[in-house]
Amino acid sequence: MDESQGLRGTVRTKDGWPVPNAIVTVTDLAGRQVARERTGDDGVLAGGPLPAGTYTAIVTAAGHRPDAATLVVHGSGAADLGTRALERAGGTALPPPGPWTIDPVHSSVGAVARHLGLTSVRGRFAAFEGRVEVAEPVEASRVTARIEAASIDTGTKMRDDHLRSADFLSADEHPVITYEGDGLTAAGPDRWTVHGDLTLNGVTQRVDLDMTYLGTSADPWGGMRTAFRATAELRRSDFGIRFNQIMEAGVALVGESLRVELEIQAVRGTELPSA
Repeated sequence: MDESQGLRGTVRTKDGWPVPNAIVTVTDLAGRQVARERTGDDGVLAGGPLPAGTYTAIVTAAGHRPDAATLVVHGSGAADLGTRALERAGGTALPPPGPWTIDPVHSSVGAVARHLGLTSVRGRFAAFEGRVEVAEPVEASRVTARIEAASIDTGTKMRDDHLRSADFLSADEHPVITYEGDGLTAAGPDRWTVHGDLTLNGVTQRVDLDMTYLGTSADPWGGMRTAFRATAELRRSDFGIRFNQIMEAGVALVGESLRVELEIQAVRGTELPSA
């Protein structure tokens, strides 16, 4: 049989990436199903011939809005669906699959702790690096990050020196804080839960990030950038950080909980632009 004499087409995202395992269901004018085919890893559809007639082809794929088209089949049985572009179901179009390198100049890694139960003390880490590997499906995406513990900066040298000490970060013994994210779960339009392991003060614990996807766009250097905002709540004691001082009124000098705040911008590819 001539392989060209059958149902053919391509299913892609709005920005041109193939959609693997998309389902194409063909129904006649009475709504009866006459064919059901699946695209390959390259988003290409290659099905068998159809009886002559006029049909409706419905394209569905996980995480995308359904798409419908009228399909006219002539006597040869050949039917060309063309290229169907699917929109993501809810929210902003996701970044294309592949490596994305975190740009530390346009990103921030910060933490917030309660002081005396009254106010918040904010700090940031000045030295960090990382990479996001966007997968297809996106739920299989991964992220790695390395933070230099000694780069903590709260704006007060005496406090920063104390945070670097064995009472808190133990920066001499454990100079690097790492995060290894190994998957995502959708939490709403443009919101995801990142699952991963955080190693801090030499202790590794499972930590989920509440992430908001902010979008993807071209940059002035001819590249493409994507951005995320993420937060997490930690307990210091879970990472062996138990230092505290109780004031006369019975109030802890430093709160037990710690809020991590991330603003991340990443550049498509494995290297940052030189500009």
